[in-house]
Formats: sequence, structure tokens, C-alpha cells
Amino acid sequence: MYFTGIIIAAMTFLTIGLWHPIVIKTEYYFGTRPWVIYLLVGISCCVAALFISNVYISSFLGVFGASALWGIGELFSQKKRVEKGWFPMNPKRRKK
Repeated sequence: MYFTGIIIAAMTFLTIGLWHPIVIKTEYYFGTRPWVIYLLVGISCCVAALFISNVYISSFLGVFGASALWGIGELFSQKKRVEKGWFPMNPKRRKK
């Protein structure tokens, strides 16, 4: 049997699951300002995935990079969810 697909699916599931709390915590502590970091990480990982021959590492970098890029939109969506009161706002951070 070949487990490559199942392993990549599990890595994808875990990576996406990891990004969910990262986005929430980022918005809570820093707002939407770190979107540029998400962009740089996403592009860097996706480009690096093109040059790695190991299918597992390349897949992980591709999924991690795509999740970082997707996280940019989620960061701004999280801001809207906080404004609606669905998530707590950090009282130590000033509202802009």
C-alpha cells in the first residue's frame, strides 16, 4: 500500500488547523498589521516548495505557504468578527 496521499492529507489538515489559532492570536495581539509577514512567509514557502524534491517537505511547504496567504484574508475577516463581538477585543490595544 502507498500512504503518501494519506500522509499529505494529514499534514494538510494539521497545518490548516495550526493556522486557525495563529490568525486569532495575531489579530488579538497585533491587529491586522502583520499581514505583510503572512505575505512574505507565504510566498517564501511556496517558492521554496518548487525547489525541494522530497514530496513530503515540498507538500508541507506548499500547504503552509498557501495557508499563510489565505491567513491574510482571514486576518481581516477576524477583525470584522471582533468588531461584531463574536471574539474578544484586546483591551490593551487601541482601536484604530
